[in-house]
Order: sequence, then C-alpha cells, then structure tokens
Amino acid sequence: MTTNDPKEVELLRKSGRILAEVLALVMDQTKAGISAAQLDILAETEIKKRGGKPSFKNYKAHPQGPKFPASLCVSVNDEVVHGIPYSKKVLKDGDIVGLDLGVEYQGFYTDAAVTVPVGNVDNHGLHLIDTTRTCLNAALKVKAGQFTGDIGQAIESTAKLNGFSVVRELVGHGVGKSVHEDPEVPCFGQPRTGTKLVSGMVLAIEPMVNEGQWKVVFADDGWTVRTADGRRSAHFEHTAIVTEEGCEILTDMV
Repeated sequence: MTTNDPKEVELLRKSGRILAEVLALVMDQTKAGISAAQLDILAETEIKKRGGKPSFKNYKAHPQGPKFPASLCVSVNDEVVHGIPYSKKVLKDGDIVGLDLGVEYQGFYTDAAVTVPVGNVDNHGLHLIDTTRTCLNAALKVKAGQFTGDIGQAIESTAKLNGFSVVRELVGHGVGKSVHEDPEVPCFGQPRTGTKLVSGMVLAIEPMVNEGQWKVVFADDGWTVRTADGRRSAHFEHTAIVTEEGCEILTDMV
C-alpha cells in the first residue's frame, strides 16, 4: 500500500511495535532444547495479548495451495524461509534459525524476520548472519525517487562482497493492507530499474542470503523452501515506509 494518511501510518506503527516486541521475546527463547512449536505458541499468545492477530496463520499463498498452519515461520539451517514449526523440530547447539512473523492490527499488516544463532555457531555461520543483517541495513537506505532495483542491487552487492549469494526465486513485497502486495522487491537488481519508490509506499524488504549457491527447492509440505545444495541460509526483514529522506522502519526492535 501507499499512504500518507496520519491515522493509517499510526496504525501501521502500532502493528509494527507489536511485532517487534513479540519477535524480541521469541528471539530470547530461541535456545537449544526448545521446539519450534513452543516458539510458535509463544508468538501467537503474545500477539493476541497485545490486541493483534497473527497474519500468517491459515494464510494461502495460492488459492489452490495449503494454508500455513502456524503463526511463526521457523527455518533451521538449510531452510531458507517458511519453515513449519513442528513439535519435532527441536533446536540444537550450532543451529542458525530464521524467525519470520507477521502481525495484523486493526486491518494493517507488518512483517519482519531475524536469523538467530543457537549456542556455539561456527564463524562462517555467524558471518552469514551478520552479512544478511548488513544487506538489510544497506537496502533500507533507499528513499523516494529510487527504484526496487536499487534495493536489490544494495542487497546483492553486499552479499557478493562477502562471498555469499542471494535467493532469486523469492522476493520481498509490498505490505500494509494485506500480507503480500505489489510491488515485488527482489534481492538482486540494477540501479534505476523496477518499480519507482514513492513517499508513503509500505514495503517488506527481506534479504535471503545463501552460504552456497542461490538455487532453492520447495518441499512437499507446500511451504518450506530449502537451499538446493543443502548449505545454510539466513533471512532478515523489516517493514518500512518510504519517505523523501529514507525509510522509516516500523518493525525495529531498538
């Protein structure tokens, strides 16, 4: 969506604050021995406690596809995104875990993700996480008048500089009045190409960075996306409003 209505912007900010608070709580409990299902229950409970609704639960990416069965995506190691939080998915020392969460508050949607190291993660895994976070920070420097290609170029160049690749078959997206909206926001691109950014545009910008090659495979469950080569992947995401000066981050946990 695109909005400069103060009431709508404030509702988006409230949605983002709920998400940021809950995601921080979930991150704090992301430790060896806990199950993905326990994290999902925590996320859903805390969202509802704050007056929001989990926007991923029962969401369909395609009319004929399966509903997502949970509130929180928990993607471990080679799972890129959309990992289903099964009770048998128990986190262990050395894992890297993507946590992706969506919130609806009074009809306004926000989306955010982080990747968390569990216990003793090797240096290359930590570097993958740090690089992906840096990719997101670089992408959030765009402003009105630039293009989605500028976002993608910032992400891809940062990843490549650190020896990693970006996922090309999945994209960030518009958000605000629904879980997914136009425009698409790829993790790669050329400056001054794609959709022009305008003030008030609400975007979910989400670098997905792979340790190895960029190709991914889709699991039979209809949701989980894994790296094709079995190597690890990291994912960070913020919902932001584009302004003339830059991006206002709605889901910042600071």
